[in-house]
Amino acid sequence: MATQPLGAATAGCVFKNPAGDHAGRLIEVAGCKGWREGGAVVSSRHANFIENAGGATAAQVLALLERVRRQVRAVSGVDLEPEVEVLGDV
Repeated sequence: MATQPLGAATAGCVFKNPAGDHAGRLIEVAGCKGWREGGAVVSSRHANFIENAGGATAAQVLALLERVRRQVRAVSGVDLEPEVEVLGDV
């Protein structure tokens, strides 16, 4: 409970943990905590959560997810796999 953004509007963990590591750790090491796209923000409490800080759209969440994924790949060489499933058009 102390490590997850309970009470915040999130979709839960957004990336699967890669073998032998944790997505949240990789995102934090890549410097992505606090990154923002409109109302979507990478949680300062647990980097594998994207919070709706107010008025976030699905397109903003997905854009932030992709930015984080590219940054983690650039810093660590790990290509994070989304855990969330996107349905419909954004």
